[in-house]
Amino acid sequence: MVDILHRVGMKGATPHDVYEALTTIEGLASWWTVDTTGEPDVGGLLAFRFPQGGFDMVVLEQEPGRRVLWEVVDGPAEWIGTTVRWELRQEGDYAIVLFSHQGWQEPVEFMHHCSTKWATFLVSLKQLVETGTGAPAPDDLVISDWH
Repeated sequence: MVDILHRVGMKGATPHDVYEALTTIEGLASWWTVDTTGEPDVGGLLAFRFPQGGFDMVVLEQEPGRRVLWEVVDGPAEWIGTTVRWELRQEGDYAIVLFSHQGWQEPVEFMHHCSTKWATFLVSLKQLVETGTGAPAPDDLVISDWH
């Protein structure tokens, strides 16, 4: 199995700021996709919709200001059964996000695309917690026909 991994520092933000953006519908809709619905608490189902399709994820873990973990239960075949992990910590003036999309069966071309898209959405999350305004879908950066 292979994973998508990213590390992003968010200046002037706290892990709590990032945690709020990851654990509320308003927060998620402000950096990932405006079409976000569901129950953001542990055991809840989150639905993320994009012009090209969507994903459903179950919230497996939340530790305020430290960790969030989701499992993909519906969406593209390559995503089903994978997990999305957010590890948060403070490092000086930065909230540090260690992001992992874990459990891909193999590094197919779609994984390459998704890695780049996760990076653009992590920048959107960074913009949200640093400035108050993210760039969620459908106003996200288009990188290819997959968007």
